[in-house]
Amino acid sequence: MMSSAYPAIPFKAYRFYYDAPHPIRLPDYPGSAWRGALGHALKRTVCVVRNTPCNQCLLKNACAYSYVFETPPPGNAEKMRKYNAAPHPFVLRLPENTASNLPYQLDLILFGHGQRFFPYLIHALQMAGKEGIGGKRQIFELLQIDELDDQGGCRCIYKDGALQAQSPAISPPIPDMPARMELTFHTPLRIKHDQKNVTADNFTFGALFSTLLRRISMISYFHTDTPLDTDFAGLTTQAKQVTIAGQQLKWFDWTRYSSRQQTEMNLGGLVGNITLDTSGLEDFWPYLWLGQWTHVGKATSMGMGAYSIKATSLPNG
Repeated sequence: MMSSAYPAIPFKAYRFYYDAPHPIRLPDYPGSAWRGALGHALKRTVCVVRNTPCNQCLLKNACAYSYVFETPPPGNAEKMRKYNAAPHPFVLRLPENTASNLPYQLDLILFGHGQRFFPYLIHALQMAGKEGIGGKRQIFELLQIDELDDQGGCRCIYKDGALQAQSPAISPPIPDMPARMELTFHTPLRIKHDQKNVTADNFTFGALFSTLLRRISMISYFHTDTPLDTDFAGLTTQAKQVTIAGQQLKWFDWTRYSSRQQTEMNLGGLVGNITLDTSGLEDFWPYLWLGQWTHVGKATSMGMGAYSIKATSLPNG
């Protein structure tokens, strides 16, 4: 297995289009509902050993559900030995302002080796829609799937039950860094520093970047053939020195019900934007760019920690 000094995570981004026979009534951040429905549908689709916990199953290392949703670290893994699950090889990205917009859109981003399970995920997301999403069991009918590129282009790859041949996943080329940029957090960003949630009052670039660096490192280690090999300590120390040119962040309280833990879970986080003058940030730029697809922070697989980057003009003078 080769290593890479720069972050390289091959991925594919897909947009699922659904029709809905009734007015859409889903929560503000329905990623939890979609993720739960996807997991249930995928397990019903592929599980051949019923009533056996995944971690005790003989097939756990060959099973689509185990790899995608449980994601146990391999027995020979040098990282995350203290944890029973690695980062999942996917994120869901939810459309904004879809109260009356049809077709309804849901994005799925698959990392590295997760790509081999894409047909299973198509079937599971189709079945999840038919069975209903959320507490009111909102019905969605899968119409079409487009493949998205990193420039915003799209190509239809699934319609009427037919899936076109797929090209291999690639890690997109990193564009030139703008002189000034704005990061907009579209869904709650939940990160911790010194065991406490980072709020708008104590938000720092160092806290954001160290979390992103760890996530990209783990995804590349567990789901690609090129684990990241870089100066982690040096980058983390350097990130602590970066100042933020401007920020407009606020805390968004959000709770979800966990059927697995049978309790309400508080998953609030930061939404809004920050502005960075990028002089001296060249070492961080590849990670920030790639993070638009990996997301950052807690609960990324259900769509949290989603952000986008746009270039902004430098202030006069």
